[in-house]
Amino acid sequence: MTMKYLKLALCLLAVALTTSLTGCATTQRPDLSAFNAAAPRSILVVPAVNKSLDVDAPNYLLSTLTIPLAEKGFYVFPVNTAKVVLEQEGFYEGEQIHNQPPEMLAKLFDADAVLFVTINRWDAKYALLSTVVTVQFDYRMVGKDGADLWKARQSMQYSPQNNSGGNPIANLIAAAISAALTRAVPNYMPLTQQANQQVFVLGPTAIPDGPYRKTNASAP
Repeated sequence: MTMKYLKLALCLLAVALTTSLTGCATTQRPDLSAFNAAAPRSILVVPAVNKSLDVDAPNYLLSTLTIPLAEKGFYVFPVNTAKVVLEQEGFYEGEQIHNQPPEMLAKLFDADAVLFVTINRWDAKYALLSTVVTVQFDYRMVGKDGADLWKARQSMQYSPQNNSGGNPIANLIAAAISAALTRAVPNYMPLTQQANQQVFVLGPTAIPDGPYRKTNASAP
């Protein structure tokens, strides 16, 4: 019986090693000539189009977009206030809002640019001893005249790693429990925040600094 369980443990360990992964994908550097020509100072972030099965995903995503844009030096209209104003105008769903002329949305708030985000993936896939959490977003920024200023796609994945030593069977049980918990209550927020940082600030798709960008000047 001991040999039987050992063989089972080795098989499960092989599966775990092949299914555990972490990584991200970015698009190529976009053409920023239109963005630089428009020189936006304020950005309206509208509710996202949600292609995932998680109905709460748009609200979670919306709450993470202000900080990286503000850190880049732009005034960002308070997202919850903007959402309420849009609802008062009769626009409740992200898809409905994205179908409106960007010029109209920008004029409604006197914004220089409008940011549209589509959630392509927001899911956790379970594979025996590993749960892979994935987010993927399409970003598109449009000027107040309706011209496209910038666009990007960002994907990120996370799978908990079990690095504990000791008994292989105990480690496999721990890995299975960890994967099950991640699938039951996946935490999308860190991945979403990382995706936004990567696409706006750190990666090849980073947007230019805005007029309110704070720099740490050296003391004379």
